[in-house]
Amino acid sequence: MKPLRWLLAGLVWVVAGLLGLVGALLCVTIILLPLGIPLLMLTRRLFSWGAALVLPRAARHPVQEAADALARGTKDAGKSVKGAGKQVSRRSRRARKKAARTVDAVNPTA
Repeated sequence: MKPLRWLLAGLVWVVAGLLGLVGALLCVTIILLPLGIPLLMLTRRLFSWGAALVLPRAARHPVQEAADALARGTKDAGKSVKGAGKQVSRRSRRARKKAARTVDAVNPTA
């Protein structure tokens, strides 16, 4: 699969190079300038597309790959601290009851 992508990228680069040359020649003549500028913009897109074919997925979509890695990491972290939530909630309930008793002892009329 990788050699096929490299071959396709090479062909796209050759086509983009030829289109760029034609676009540059069209831009030299003032009358054909409106045809040359869009051709150069198409050339730029073709070069970008050819480069994207060569690059690995992590380099083409770094934000998506980072989000996937973060999701995997949070899932692993959630598994490792699964029982900690119950322990924390039990301690917080005890602390609330103790604080309520302290407030009732200080202010008995309320």
